Amino acid sequence: MSNPFWSPALAQLEPYVPGEQPRGRRLIKLNTNENPYPPSPRALEVLADGQLADALRRYPDPESSDLRAAIASRFGLDAGQVFVGNGSDEVLAHSFYSFFRRDEPLLFPDITYSFYPVYCQLYGIEYRTPALRDDFSIAVKEYAGPAAGAILPNPNAPSGRYLPLADIERLLQLQPERVVVIDEAYIDFGGDSAAPLIDRYPNLLVIHTLSKSYSLAGLRLGFALGQEHLIEGLNRTKNSFNSYPIDAIAQRLAAAAIGDGTHLAACCGKVIATRERVTQALQALAFDVVPSKANFVLARPRGIDAETLYRELRQRDILVRYFNKPRISEYLRISIGTDSEMDALLRNCEEIMGSQPE
Repeated sequence: MSNPFWSPALAQLEPYVPGEQPRGRRLIKLNTNENPYPPSPRALEVLADGQLADALRRYPDPESSDLRAAIASRFGLDAGQVFVGNGSDEVLAHSFYSFFRRDEPLLFPDITYSFYPVYCQLYGIEYRTPALRDDFSIAVKEYAGPAAGAILPNPNAPSGRYLPLADIERLLQLQPERVVVIDEAYIDFGGDSAAPLIDRYPNLLVIHTLSKSYSLAGLRLGFALGQEHLIEGLNRTKNSFNSYPIDAIAQRLAAAAIGDGTHLAACCGKVIATRERVTQALQALAFDVVPSKANFVLARPRGIDAETLYRELRQRDILVRYFNKPRISEYLRISIGTDSEMDALLRNCEEIMGSQPE
């Protein structure tokens, strides 16, 4: 659908489609990888501070200095190696513009975060998608050769598969003259961050979000870690677009959450334990489950069509994510909720699948 007032480029865009965010009905919501547990009590204390109201009448710190210092402290970096933005999606958008607008194609997996091709279309970036192996693992050797750079989530989405740091290093060495972005939205649920590699690799940019492990999806805050020349590039793009991107309240809330490592570990530990239990339970119900280090699992039901199961669960007020896309159209992505929510999912899956004709 086009409009005579739109530019031709706008008419050609195919925007990213987010997961359903229902209103009005109380559903068991396992479709957008949100954290089922509250954010850090330290962050909640910030909301109770009566001085926040005064901060609203002034522009926020355009450098987000205190927040960047808190992030740098957590990762053992300097504040000059940290960039912050409105959610990791904004940080990703600035990264695509800053580093990947070249003559060669950008490389990312054929099954991955579906915002990547949207950014390529928005910024006129050619791309190539090396295929995942049949088990959804990444074949690093496919990322050699001329390229604008490479980007991949680790763990990948929607598969949840994790790429060890040794393979990340191999990828960095395959593209020494180009930026390699490791999108670590789910890294806190069982993987090792690539951040310790930053001082050794000038082409490495690591991107995080507070939406998943920190339970702050509604805050919209993400950050990037890299050597200072990469952070300078992101700042040039940011300051050509919006010099005051992070509001004053978000800066304080995020800094408080980042500083509470105890809460982070406890929260992620509960999600991991539930994920492992649910994986075993799904396998007992005749699902094929891809090994996951994220706060979700990608699972293929046997004996019932994935889309049918998705719709049957939707009728029972349980939301999961179905992708009608090549290679994953027979899978459901299931976010990890509380134990009671996951028990309800398992119980309903058993009932639905048990009612299918032989």
